Amino acid sequence: MRLDKFLKVSRIIKRRPIAKIVVDGGKAKLNGRTAKSGSEIKPGDVLELEYYDKYFKFEIVEVPAGDVPKDRAKDLIRVLETRGVRVNLETEEEIFERKLEEIRAYNKDHVKKP
Repeated sequence: MRLDKFLKVSRIIKRRPIAKIVVDGGKAKLNGRTAKSGSEIKPGDVLELEYYDKYFKFEIVEVPAGDVPKDRAKDLIRVLETRGVRVNLETEEEIFERKLEEIRAYNKDHVKKP
């Protein structure tokens, strides 16, 4: 299973597009190496994730074939470490919208139109 899908299925990150942005933004490591959203995961892998202003380290216990019920999602991982403090936490939608605005502003200033 792809890493971005696993983050959604395990409910670590609620939406797959957000998981893709976080992972492809260099905020995830799989077994000590920077991961990509398409990285395949397997049981026993160690996932480090910076999300908002928190750091998480998980061991992947199980990789399901597809979606799992909410009450079973917690059984897919084992938390090894967490640190950081949540301060003024934005919703995922606000973060996504802000990121889109940053991309649009960059493209406006740096991409030439034909």
